[in-house]
Amino acid sequence: MNNSAELEKIMQEMVEAGIVGVTVRVRDERGEWTGSAGAAELGGAELPPVDGHVRIGSNTKTFTATLVLQLVAEGRIELDAPVAGYLPELDLDGRITVRMLLQHTSGVFNFTGEYFEDGTFVPGIPATQAGREWVERRFHTYTPHDLVKVALAQPARFAPGTDWSYSNTNYVLARLLIERVTGRPVAEEMHRRILAPLGLTGTVQPTTQTDLPAPFAHAYYRLDEQTVDVSEHNPSWISSGGDMISTTADLQTFLHALVTGRLLPAQLLAEMFTPEGKAGYGLGVFVQPAPGGGTLITHNGGIAGHAALMYATPDGGTVLTAALNYVDDSDLSMAAAFQQANQRLVQEVFGQG
Repeated sequence: MNNSAELEKIMQEMVEAGIVGVTVRVRDERGEWTGSAGAAELGGAELPPVDGHVRIGSNTKTFTATLVLQLVAEGRIELDAPVAGYLPELDLDGRITVRMLLQHTSGVFNFTGEYFEDGTFVPGIPATQAGREWVERRFHTYTPHDLVKVALAQPARFAPGTDWSYSNTNYVLARLLIERVTGRPVAEEMHRRILAPLGLTGTVQPTTQTDLPAPFAHAYYRLDEQTVDVSEHNPSWISSGGDMISTTADLQTFLHALVTGRLLPAQLLAEMFTPEGKAGYGLGVFVQPAPGGGTLITHNGGIAGHAALMYATPDGGTVLTAALNYVDDSDLSMAAAFQQANQRLVQEVFGQG
């Protein structure tokens, strides 16, 4: 496997590139390794807590897709049925299926704003149009219907099933679908079906709750000359597109349980891990080539100064999870450092094939 000295070096380089703090957890046939570098708080001397809580952003999508597929396994949802049949009041395009939501092939506008190939940007909800507006409105509550309404007021990006484009709206619709079919709030259903059975005591789906359980490394947002601690905010602006909180240990347990078939029957797991052609996205996961050969099941997420990574080999033999805290801004200035560090970690952990 990995060389722990090399992993420590990569983490240190991430901190030197401007990331405030990082924790990494690797499990393979040799056991488990954890490490952290940088700081839990800007200007502080304390390392980020290895078992700290982090807002996991779009890794939420993997949890949400798993929950939908459990309902498919029980015959309560049909994967290739029109979503409009379950949520008739939304006036969705009748061609959009449940599968298209989970695979980002519905064409529905992304309520956090759409970037087009020609470089143009069409804004979504006010809170994500500009950094200042997001910071000032970070305790505002949006309902899932507020977000969907913004999305459906815009033209579809393409006809359903004809292309691929990442849209948070798909997963807010998936949340509404879960709540309609089960008659329960998504957080309750998530806890009942996934979090409690796996013993994920460090994981929560807050929906509108603003606090972050201790311990945690702090998240920040930069506005002009001012840096604001945004660790606490109301994640309803992203809803089931990215609202969950977890730990590197819980993400490891979840991803290992998923790939080894503890959460879904084999046939549905195979569908989940079958990628579409454009971006290699399955149903709530990316399926990408591993640097040492074979494939990796993965999803990453970043949200307002926090980020989480999760990668596993399809047999669950090696699992990499990580948590980052950093200073976010409207220019996404940490994106390049984040991507480079991510690639180096993956190369180190999975590249000795």
